[in-house]
Amino acid sequence: MPWLAGWGGGSFDALAADVRRSRKGAIPAWWRNFNDPVLDQLVTEAQRVNPSVRIAGMRIMEARAQLGIADSTRYPQVQQATGEVLGVGERRSGGGDTHAVTANAGLRVSWEIDFWGKFRRSIESADAAYLASIATYDDMQVLMAAQVAGLYCSIRTVELRLRIARENADLQKRSLQITELHFRSGNESELDVQQARAQYLGTLSTVPQLEIVLRQTQNALSILLARAPGPLPEMVEGRERIPQAGLDVIVDVPAELLRRRPDVRAAEMQMAAQSALIGVSVADLYPSISLLGSVGLSATSVAGSPRILSGAIGPGLVWNVFDHGRLTNTVLVQDARFQQLYEQYQDTVLKAAREIDDASIAFAKTGEQIVLLADAVKAAQRSLEIADRQYNEGLIDFQRVLDSQRTLFSEQDQLIASRGSLSQSLIAIYKAMGGGWEAARSRPVLDDATQETMGRRSDWKGLLAEPLPPPGADALPNPQEARP
Repeated sequence: MPWLAGWGGGSFDALAADVRRSRKGAIPAWWRNFNDPVLDQLVTEAQRVNPSVRIAGMRIMEARAQLGIADSTRYPQVQQATGEVLGVGERRSGGGDTHAVTANAGLRVSWEIDFWGKFRRSIESADAAYLASIATYDDMQVLMAAQVAGLYCSIRTVELRLRIARENADLQKRSLQITELHFRSGNESELDVQQARAQYLGTLSTVPQLEIVLRQTQNALSILLARAPGPLPEMVEGRERIPQAGLDVIVDVPAELLRRRPDVRAAEMQMAAQSALIGVSVADLYPSISLLGSVGLSATSVAGSPRILSGAIGPGLVWNVFDHGRLTNTVLVQDARFQQLYEQYQDTVLKAAREIDDASIAFAKTGEQIVLLADAVKAAQRSLEIADRQYNEGLIDFQRVLDSQRTLFSEQDQLIASRGSLSQSLIAIYKAMGGGWEAARSRPVLDDATQETMGRRSDWKGLLAEPLPPPGADALPNPQEARP
């Protein structure tokens, strides 16, 4: 990808300059930077029990079995044992009926010699598909960590917004009560009362909508954890506290940053698998040469009949000379599929670069916005204090108090929402960098109950318990380009 060599990381490059100078090691479990034990627990649980993660693990088992099928082609492809026992007889009208039992047994072996690399390329394709399934599993680990952390921060943000809304509603309710007292004593007009009531009820009306969002977000997080919809009891601890962290990771050069993403690696492995399938289809254009062997034993119960032992061995050749375009067009089909995966790979890398830049600019600018909003909240609080005092002294009308209350609520709500957005942007950066999958390589792909169930149903031998390769040990050996 020519553009990648000159890509400096966009907004991420400037954002991470200080991190490069200050840190000496990476933290794969990036969510631990938030220092929130509840978040750590939920992410770890989701990476084990989420149905999408478990399905990705099952696909690794499927890919292992497919690799075993491909690997079996290194041995004789035909290994047939045959046998039959027949009762035969004749009944003649003049008598002299005959009856006999015949028995035949045989063994036939055929081994196609891999002159053109058909079987080698099929093993190469299955191996790349297996590695692609592992990369997809890694990608699900990244996605689970990001989704759980994102929903967790959304819940904490909504909890805090609810508290701010209720506090402002209480403040406005007290103002409404004061105006009602003044109105009944004849010191205020009904207009002030109705304006105060409208503002109080308007603020109070935001609470049900926030409660809807809170419950729906809680449901979404519960489903990620394979639990019934509803609030999570462990989230009672740490209520109304938005997790905050800094960009605290080591940063590779931009090209390496993209290449280590599991979805990019999966797209690369899929290309490699399809490249090998081109070689398989090309090999079909050439003759297949096999070594054939057979041995058979035939006997009958007829008296005096000999037992016959027969055998044969020798080469055999099959060549589809007149394929009428079937084989040549099969090569074209596989080549077209490879080109599609190539374009898909390009698109995956481009989208990954965009995710990094989008999240980085959002993190940087949201941080700037929070500083301004914090000052705005202080100014709004001071403005309301002054407006209350001047109103009580009769220097200003009640409209100035209402305006100050409205401004304070708006600025506080924006500040809380921006703090939540800052955490979401940081999560998006970590997700865009493709981190958080390494720990899963040391865990079993399937839980014990699933392994036991599948082991009783089928003869999986050691495939179920076979560990995943450690990070960095799953690169493709001797990658080959598609052959024309």
